[in-house]
Amino acid sequence: MVELTAMDLLNLSDILNQYPNYRTKQIKKALFIDLIENWMNASTLPLDLRKKLNEACPLSINGEPFESSDKNTIKAIITLKDMIRIESVLMKSRDGRNTVCVSSQAGCMFNCSFCATGKLGFKRNLEVFEIIEQVIFFARLLKKENEKITNIVFMGMGEPFLNYDNLLNAIRLLNDKDGFNLGARHFSVSTVGIPEGIKKFANENLQVNLAISLHAPTDELRSKIIPINKKYPISEIISCVDDYILKTNRRVMFEYVMIKDLNDSNECAVKLADLMKKNLYFVNLISYNPTERTLQSSSGEKIKRFKEILEEEGITVTQRYRFGERLNAACGQLVYGEEKISNEA
Repeated sequence: MVELTAMDLLNLSDILNQYPNYRTKQIKKALFIDLIENWMNASTLPLDLRKKLNEACPLSINGEPFESSDKNTIKAIITLKDMIRIESVLMKSRDGRNTVCVSSQAGCMFNCSFCATGKLGFKRNLEVFEIIEQVIFFARLLKKENEKITNIVFMGMGEPFLNYDNLLNAIRLLNDKDGFNLGARHFSVSTVGIPEGIKKFANENLQVNLAISLHAPTDELRSKIIPINKKYPISEIISCVDDYILKTNRRVMFEYVMIKDLNDSNECAVKLADLMKKNLYFVNLISYNPTERTLQSSSGEKIKRFKEILEEEGITVTQRYRFGERLNAACGQLVYGEEKISNEA
């Protein structure tokens, strides 16, 4: 059996401690700007260091891309060193943005009703370099088209705030002016609403965007969709968000997946409007990308009316263009589908 070669930067710091500080800057450039796939291509580094890095810190990424028919979405299954698979998605917007949706965990423990990732169960947190390699994978693809990543969203597999330290370290590395150099305001972190995480995030002094996966205007309905709501009810999440806004003066997005006959009624819209009547709140309506036969996306007319009700109540509303429906681009769909087939075989 051939041993799997995968990106592994765990030993990078130990190696760099043996060399002058300026080597770190050279390595960041090679990794994040030149986007090399083999350390031997880092010509500014001495040969002995390149050989050492190739042996201890390989740059290969075992990613299998799947492109949508309209070429606006590319999903990748990335196989990690321990053979665990994670998913990432590149979304190409009509306005020229290239957004990468990044996973922070392998699997998820929350089992939200609309999400395929939860059906995989929780496997483990991702290391910093495993978070970063998802970005590098798509940056390498885009470089071949003379394009770059413009936005990074932590809305993939897992709950980012349950892998808090690795999440923040990954953001700081990708924001580093000597490295990937993506502006802080081009990052977004989506959480199901972990109060401890929101509170810590408010004190980070980062201009990173915060999004709350709300998806229902009442605890009764939200607990059916997102079981962890029984532990973290809407009132507690709202209180933490208000404190976050007070400390940061930054807008917060509330994500709302539109699911037919579940959370898309006019009554839900009115109740949601009552919750959202606060400064620096705004709502992002998302057409549900089906992962379960029992759930369907709300119709275009239903979403339009839902949005109108919110706007009539003075709520700022955006609507997310649905990417990769035919590609199964929702969180965890490809890995879940393959594991389901494997288990049934």
